[in-house]
Amino acid sequence: MMNSKKKVIGDPVIINGRQLSLSKAIKAGDFIFLTGQIPFKNGVPMTTGSIEEQTENVIEEIQKTLAEANCDLSHVVKAMVWLREREDFVGFNEVYGRYFPYDPPARSAVISELLVDVRVELEVVAYVGP
Repeated sequence: MMNSKKKVIGDPVIINGRQLSLSKAIKAGDFIFLTGQIPFKNGVPMTTGSIEEQTENVIEEIQKTLAEANCDLSHVVKAMVWLREREDFVGFNEVYGRYFPYDPPARSAVISELLVDVRVELEVVAYVGP
């Protein structure tokens, strides 16, 4: 049963023909919570490419999901970042900074082994209140 106080944003998430048990994004009150985004190319996880290419891909996809919720990157108030390699932080940060040049969101970043063989995962929360 769907709770009337929350709304699913976007179509079901399908990878390799399997529908995942998660939503692309959820609107709850004045906030939009996006599922962690990994880089995809032609519907397949992007296991090649530099940290810069993968970061750009991820943020572009986040922009598309935010647009489905009638908002954009300027609404992002929090970002959580997972990087596979510590050395990738500089490249990640350079690309990320281009997308958030003014009043950047609060952010956490950790080094972690990711479930998919990509270099970065990025999750954001957007505020669309009055």
